[in-house]
Formats: sequence, C-alpha cells, structure tokens
Amino acid sequence: MTRHAIVILLLLAVLSSCSSSINSSVAKHSMSSTASQLTLEALYKDKSYETKKLGSVRWLADGVSYTALVDSAAHEEAKDIVRYLAGSDEQNILVSATSLIPVGQTKPLAIDDYQWNKDQSQLLVYTNSQKVWRSNSRGDYWLLDMNSGTLTQLGQTEQAQPASMMFAKFSPDGKAVAYVRDNNIYVQSLADFAVKQLTHDGKDHVINGIFDWVYEEEFSIADGFRWSPDSQKIAYWQLDTSRVKTFTMINNTDALYPTLTTFPYPKAGEQNATVRIGIVTLSTAQTQWADVPAESDDFYIPRMDWAANSDEVLLQKVNRLQNHNDHFLVNVHSGEAKNIFVDADQAFIESYYDVKWLNEGQQFLKISERDGWRHVYLVSRDGQSIQDLTPGAFDIIEVVHVDESLGQIYFTSGKDSVLEQYLYRTSLDGTGKIERITPAKWRGNNDYQISPDGKLAVQNYSDFRTPSQYHIVSLPAHDIVRTLIDNHEVSEALAKISLSDMEFFQVPGYDGTPLDGMILRPADFNPKRTYPILFYVYGEPAGQTVKNSWGRSGPLWFEYLTQQGFIVASIDNRGTRSPRGSEWRKQIYRNIGTLAAQDQAAALDAMAKRWSYIDTSRVGIWGHSGGGSMTLNMLFRFPDKYHVGIAGAPVPDVRLYDTIYQERYMGLPDTFKMASGLDAYDQASPITFAENLQGKLLLIHGTGDDNVHYQGSERLINKLVALNKQFEFMSYPNRSHSITEGEGTTLHQRTMMVNFFKKHLRPE
Repeated sequence: MTRHAIVILLLLAVLSSCSSSINSSVAKHSMSSTASQLTLEALYKDKSYETKKLGSVRWLADGVSYTALVDSAAHEEAKDIVRYLAGSDEQNILVSATSLIPVGQTKPLAIDDYQWNKDQSQLLVYTNSQKVWRSNSRGDYWLLDMNSGTLTQLGQTEQAQPASMMFAKFSPDGKAVAYVRDNNIYVQSLADFAVKQLTHDGKDHVINGIFDWVYEEEFSIADGFRWSPDSQKIAYWQLDTSRVKTFTMINNTDALYPTLTTFPYPKAGEQNATVRIGIVTLSTAQTQWADVPAESDDFYIPRMDWAANSDEVLLQKVNRLQNHNDHFLVNVHSGEAKNIFVDADQAFIESYYDVKWLNEGQQFLKISERDGWRHVYLVSRDGQSIQDLTPGAFDIIEVVHVDESLGQIYFTSGKDSVLEQYLYRTSLDGTGKIERITPAKWRGNNDYQISPDGKLAVQNYSDFRTPSQYHIVSLPAHDIVRTLIDNHEVSEALAKISLSDMEFFQVPGYDGTPLDGMILRPADFNPKRTYPILFYVYGEPAGQTVKNSWGRSGPLWFEYLTQQGFIVASIDNRGTRSPRGSEWRKQIYRNIGTLAAQDQAAALDAMAKRWSYIDTSRVGIWGHSGGGSMTLNMLFRFPDKYHVGIAGAPVPDVRLYDTIYQERYMGLPDTFKMASGLDAYDQASPITFAENLQGKLLLIHGTGDDNVHYQGSERLINKLVALNKQFEFMSYPNRSHSITEGEGTTLHQRTMMVNFFKKHLRPE
C-alpha cells in the first residue's frame, strides 16, 4: 500500500519482485537430466539461494574511498569498520571491534548504524536498537574519538532509560549531537558532554522531532528535526495526536493474560494529528513557531528543511485532499511565511521530495509532475522562474547526484524502458542534452551511490536471471573499477536448475491501454497441453510487479510454482507505479479497485486468446497487502474468470485504512457517488461484492498487523459467514504486516499456499 507495504509485498508475495532480461520472445531453457528441482525447504529454511548484499556504504569526502562494515576476525559476531580505496586492493581497518568495547565490558558494541562527523575525527555509533513499528529507531548512541580512542555513551542523565534515544545526529560544526527522547529534543555538547533539553511540552500526545504512525508510513519520513547550517538552531515538526482515535491490538500468546498495544491511527475520514513547525534556538531553548496561513488546521507538512541559510526554512504545506502543495519560506526570527511556489494536480500529488538548493540559495531543484511527467525543475528562490531540466515523455525515478561545480545532474529513469532503470545525466542550466550513462550491456535494473566528487559510483545491477552484482564504476565512462559482490555462487546454483520459459509482453487493458505483463512457463512446457495459470497481483499505486530486476530474494518462488506444473504470470494495471507518466498513474483517482480489476480481467482474456495452452477453467491468483485486496476483487467481481485465490493481509473495506493513503487516491469518504450509485468507498471495497464469491478462497492475516489491521479480515469473515460462503482462513498470532516473524513462518505459509493451489487447480 505504501513505501513500507511495498517492501512487504515484494518480500512476501514473491519473496522478490518479478523481473528479467527483457526479451520480446520466449527465453527458452531445455530440461536437463541432471537439473535440480527447487524445494521450499531450500528456499525458505536452508536459504540455499540467498544472495549477498553490500549493505551500508559510506563514501568519504576524498571521493576515492569508502567505509563498510566487515565481520571482525578478533571478535565473533562483531564488526570492524573498514576503509576501502575504490580503485585498488588497498584497505585498512579504521575502527576495530576492539576499540568499541566499553570500559568494564568484554564484548564490542553491536553496530546497528554509524555516522562520521565532517573531518572523520569522531564516530557516532548506534547500538542496542529496538523496534518501533517497522524500523529499529530507538536505541543507544556512543561517541568514539578517533584521536584519543575514548568511547563515551551519550545521553546519560539521571532520568535516561536504556535504548531510549532516537535519531541522534551531529551538528554541522561537529561540536554537538541532537536527539529525541520521550518526545522531546535534547542537545549534548561534545566538549563537556553537558545535556540540554530544548523542548519541554513533549508527552503522550505531543510529539517533538519525530512522527506519528501515519506520517512515517505514508510520507516516508522518520526523524523530525533539522540542524541549521550555523549549528545554532534546530527546526522541528511538532504533532499533536490528542484528537486522533487510537487503535488497539491484542497479544494473546506472549503472557498468561492478553496484553494490549494502543497507538493513534487515523482511518479514512477521521481526524488527523495537527502539525506545526518550530525553530528552537540552542542558547535560549526558546521556540519560534512558523506562522503558516491556513483556513483550518486540517493539513499536512510532509517536507521541511533549511533554505540554504540559517535565517529561513522552506516547508511544504499540503491540503488534506493532497492535490495542492504550497511551498512557504519562513523567517525563523519572526515566523512570517511567504508562499513562493505551488504544485497542484487535478487528481492527487503522490510523492514528496526535499528540494536541493543551488547557486548559494538563489535557485532550487524541484521534482514535479506539473507537465504530466515526473521531471526535475530548476526554480528561482522567488518562484518566478521555473525551467524543466528533463523534458520529454518519460519519468525520472530518482535524482542520484548533483554536481554544481560541473553543472551536472545525475538521475535514474525508465526513459528507455519502463521495465528497466538506467543512469542519465544532463546540465543544470537546461542547455544540454540528456545523456544515458549506463551502457547497453547492463540491460536490467541499475541503482547507484555516487561519490561526493561524482567520479565514482557503487552500481547495483540485476535482471530477472541475474542476482544482484555490486561494482565500483567510473563516471561518466562507466568502466568497472572493481567488483565488490557478484553472487556467482547463486548464479552457479541457478545454472543447475530447470528454469522456466520466460517472456515480457503487452496486452490491452479494459479500454485498450497497453498493459505490461510477464509470463513463466514450465521448463518442460508443451504448447499442445493446457496448464492452470497463477497470477501474482499487486495492482495498487505503491507497487510495480513487472520489472526486469532480480528483486529482494530472486524470482525463485515463481520458478518453484512452474516446477509444480503451473504457468505463472503478472500484470501491471493502470494506477501502478510504472514510470509511464501521470495520466497512467492517476486514472484510478476515486476508482481504486474497480479500474484495476477491469484491467486485470481484460488482460486474462487477451492472454487466453493469444495462448491457447492457458486453461481458463483453472485460473488462480494471489497477492499480499494491496495485492491481497486485488485478489479479493478478482474473485468477487469476476467470479466466472478467477477460480482460486489466496489473499494475504488484504484491505477488504478501504474505510479501514489510514487517512493519508486512502484519501489521496479516493478523496474523503461519503463525498462522491459512482455511476453505479454506490459511494466511491463502497465501490472500491472488495467486501461490497463478497456475495459473488464462487471459487476457493484462502484468507491469511497476522493478528499483530499495525499497518493493514486484522480487523478488516474479521469483518470479511463475518460477511462471508452471513452469506454462507465457504472459505479457508489462517491467522498468524502477533505477526506484523509482513507475516515473517517467528520460527518457520515463511516456510509454513508457502507450503500452505502451494498445497491450496495444487488441491484446487490440479496441475498435471
């Protein structure tokens, strides 16, 4: 459904995203007598095909070296921080695990994260982290002085509890560290380690410097404060959740009696937290509040940062319908706010980006879809001059690097193929042509971490048949300087497997719009036979399933299903996050569920017409989160076409999901009627059409799901029971939205899914 849910859907529903070396023709693999067969135990218990990942890489200021965490030879289960010279075999341990052993202890600190100050004379180590919803954002922080070797725990006061600090970060001058504890902001001097509390009004419902559940989930932001460039002030978000209704989850298994977890969660149409921006001066601990013009307090501030000086901040104020984004320059001394730039859309604004200041603050870079495509614009400080730097009928995906000295900007895009991702560059003055940097041989998905001077980059490459490879490449030539990880062990194991016939293709959607699809046929495929087909679906705006990449754990779950005798396919309907422009993504406004279901059904019909070996009497479908909702939609809205479905963690009634996500795509509840006469929210909800169920349904949900609440599946169960519709159901106690916690959970779930499909679709 959102940034976190998309991670979950890729991890859960495919245990990868689906993708591969693009071929308009079928990539054939003959069955070998010595070829091995995949097993669920190998995939999810032994993890025999798990790929190595590079992990966190920190480019150093010199532009030619970087640091990474490496297993320590001296201490078991500990890490050293190693410096690598990018262009050679030279490496040295900058921080040994031994240097991270606190006085009086015998074990090194476990490094959950780390950050350097500007001159690398001090290291901030994050350890003992604890989970707060989906991320480990609360823990302890230690400071290592690189010159003296002194290791000091920060945040130590009489009231301090272990693992209670959040988002500690150096001031720009490196003389202090600020952090959040118990909803208040603190600053600690690194000269005498004195701690000063900067805000005092933080309590259960007043949050300073961090966010509530819905802001973190839907706006992809976690730390809610920003240091001023002169290190004398901190700008921060304050949220008041007192009017937000709380949601309660029950844990029945971890203690003799049930325990309750409650947290503010605004469901569609309900009240949100109020938000404002404060600027606190360190010397006085006094806050100046931004005086943002507003007719009511029902708005969002999804982005805020300093405006290239220490006298102004730029905040983005978005109305509740999320179709109007005002950019205010705020004077931090008076609080006065001036609107300098407006981004608006007839449907919705889906994503929010920090601006990048240039030319000593006289201009900034802004990502917008104002011309129907996601482009990078150069905007003057007063907002009067707006220039498109990436014109053309394509979407950028991410700005990767800005080199102001050379006047260049690097970005990734689906410009040459919406199923693939490459690196491009263009000039900052808008006079240059767009140049593709990624060579043709790297056909697939390419991500980059570019060094500060723009001369080197860590490239992460994969395609459908190639596990992730990590290289250091030179820029702009893109020559390989060094291979970091090539995952050859997994590639060699894949060579022993009978891989499916795989193809990317296009079919017409409900109104004839071309839809991207992928299909995998069993390795021993016989076109004279007929096969049951399984569709993996997501279908919501937060995800793209048809993409030429290896994904998080590889497409081997799909391969396993083909070895069981199934054809496996996936379709991206309109509204999904394919880089096809604003019109593609926004046709689903106030039409979530309905239009997507029509596209999916039309795609099935077109595929069956093209390929006679698809047995239309044996059609299955599965998905997780938004894909679970789409699975229900297909079974309930097109019961004559879809016969078996597995819905994981679905949203049967969209009124039960959060305000920011659901209202962005649907507007406010009870305000819009569809042609059917139904309210738009009822029309969008699978539960409305549950009476049409004819096929076999397996419903799966974790009872500890803080994102898509178990409540929704319970409501669907009640509806199906009242209708005497038979189905199967599996709840996983206290599992979150991903349903991955607990020993054996993933293997158990996958085994159940395979057995369900085999039982009801009878692959030969």
